[in-house]
Amino acid sequence: MENTVQVGTRFPLTIKRLDINGRGIGYYKCKITFVEGALPGEVVVAQVSAVHDRYLEAVTHRVKKASPDRVKPEEPLYGQIGGIELNHLAYPAQLQFKRDVVAQSLAKFKPAGWQHYDLRPTIGAANPTHYRNKAQFPVRVIDGHVRAGLYAPHSHHLVPLTTFLTQRPKTMQVVTALCQLLEDLAVPIYDEQKRAGIIKTLVVRESAATGEVQVTFVTNSPKLPHKAQLLADISAQLPDVVSVSQNINPGETSLIWGPETQLLAGQPYITEQLLGHNFEVSPQAFLQLNPAQTEVLYTEALKALDLRPGANLVDAYAGIGTIGISLAHAAGEVRGMEIIPAAVDDANRNAKLNGVTNAHYELGTAEDLFPQWLAQGFKPDAVIVDPPRSGLERPFIDALLQARPQQFVYISCNPSTLARDLVPLTRAYQVDYIQSVDMFPQTARCEAVVKFTRK
Repeated sequence: MENTVQVGTRFPLTIKRLDINGRGIGYYKCKITFVEGALPGEVVVAQVSAVHDRYLEAVTHRVKKASPDRVKPEEPLYGQIGGIELNHLAYPAQLQFKRDVVAQSLAKFKPAGWQHYDLRPTIGAANPTHYRNKAQFPVRVIDGHVRAGLYAPHSHHLVPLTTFLTQRPKTMQVVTALCQLLEDLAVPIYDEQKRAGIIKTLVVRESAATGEVQVTFVTNSPKLPHKAQLLADISAQLPDVVSVSQNINPGETSLIWGPETQLLAGQPYITEQLLGHNFEVSPQAFLQLNPAQTEVLYTEALKALDLRPGANLVDAYAGIGTIGISLAHAAGEVRGMEIIPAAVDDANRNAKLNGVTNAHYELGTAEDLFPQWLAQGFKPDAVIVDPPRSGLERPFIDALLQARPQQFVYISCNPSTLARDLVPLTRAYQVDYIQSVDMFPQTARCEAVVKFTRK
């Protein structure tokens, strides 16, 4: 009987809950089945899209009994591209789901005392659409026209976009205008099959505070044909674009950015404002993608840290220094580290820009530099970490457990790696609470702030 299920097979299925990626979970003949576009409590007709030894993947062919939380997706391309996987779920239910994702991750890794953690209701966004301040879109020629957009899930089929539910309108207007300029000037566009052409990716970032726009062309070679005319046209037609760069990323690679970025026109950065401070951002530097919710997230983090006046603070995985610089007025010394050289330069320049003299940022990994600082006799009173999705590296955790700072806060963008990291961390710290914050409405992604007390 097992072999009768194949791609295309359809069957009715009752959905129990959502997995961490926002897919419905049901059981078909005792086999776990992940169903795109299905919601808890629904009965759907599932159509199998992939068969694996231990589980099935499926899409929702139709909904027989709908959840009261089901809404009509606002984005017309829902189901055809990623980044909006919860657009069919009412916003209050999205917020509940994000708290549940944290709970699911804790139940999987079981850090000490996890059943008793205070999981606070997710703080939602005042505006759950049009919030992303950066568009990073592949560029291709489709039907003779230059188009930018997103790939359809699990493919390299480009879906062209001129508007998108989660992007700020200005980023999309600039992307669309740039495509037209590239087409008019016949600048060679990259072709994946032929591995030829120049323009691979467009990166457009806007400042919510100043309206300034930063454009980066990611290219397959250092050459950029018609460069002078392209820059003249951008200057004439797109006055908000104050910074134009070229990043060179040759050959077939899954990485969007190459190692080398050159300024082509304008200034090397745009200025964003957070928590009353100005921050200059260069093209490759990390900045949270939702400016309004970034202030909410950082406010929660600063509240949780409860920094004592004069405390020595480590701002690990510092980006452009946003957190450490915002706290420097209350600290003795702020030390941070980051692995992107441009971001370290940004952070040190941003300290000066904001009149902060007690913050210093170094190039290197948290797991290398933090133990070195401890070995040199530096004593941190407070540590705040904001690691990438991969979470904390073990040598960093070991150094933290050795230093045992009084104040410690973890900002996580991945509940799974957070729950994994809590297993060793809870040897020395107890979890006071976990506050989830919705930085990415319409998606399954969840950020969380963890407040710890030293045991």
